[in-house]
Amino acid sequence: MNFVLDPANPVEHAEACRIEEKLILRALEMGGTCSGEHGVGYGRKKYLESEHGAALDVMRAIKQALDPGNRMNPGKIVEPQNLYSEA
Repeated sequence: MNFVLDPANPVEHAEACRIEEKLILRALEMGGTCSGEHGVGYGRKKYLESEHGAALDVMRAIKQALDPGNRMNPGKIVEPQNLYSEA
């Protein structure tokens, strides 16, 4: 979904954010996903734990194993500090 709004208008931006969150939470309630065809994006990472639960730890472990230098898409999907805090 796209919102047509004036990016300089904080009221319109806040309303779009409210509607987007409502849509995402409803999709998750129905067994859907928070991601779109191009992935999660920075704005939807906060919903990943609700969607995937403990599987998010598996994703972090895979990311750590395949990309220990955090060079591929740093900060996307799983946060670098979560990956490397135990090192």
